[in-house]
Amino acid sequence: MQNRFMAEALLEAQLAYDAGEIPVGAVIVKNGEILARGHNLRETEQNALAHAETVAIRRACELLGSWRLEDCDLYVTLEPCAMCCGAIAQSKIRRVYFGAYDPKGGFAVSNASLFQHPGLVHNPECYCGIMEEESAALLHSFFQEMRNTTMKK
Repeated sequence: MQNRFMAEALLEAQLAYDAGEIPVGAVIVKNGEILARGHNLRETEQNALAHAETVAIRRACELLGSWRLEDCDLYVTLEPCAMCCGAIAQSKIRRVYFGAYDPKGGFAVSNASLFQHPGLVHNPECYCGIMEEESAALLHSFFQEMRNTTMKK
């Protein structure tokens, strides 16, 4: 089941890649069905807040008519940053599954275990490394392409 939903998040990440965005994708699942999808839109929207997780959270809240996502799980291809960890906790998402670790910007486990911080209003369960190789490969490919393009200029 985890791989099925992470594969859907990877499809979202591919949409970001195709749009020239850092390829991170997310899906929010409720009752075994995908409720909302999102991918990075920072460049497209020129909005620093438009991470895959926050885009998906916003869409799920709109669909449910509530900011509370207690019965929902989030699948995201890259370990959430500090901002997204805060948004996930604030929306009360039940579980987070992520693909690739982010040693520079990840705050679910890599730089701090924010989901276990006692100061958070909600502490979601966190599962790491789901389809990690596929998630990391897409990111690697994107940044390699970016480096190659920059070097040709």
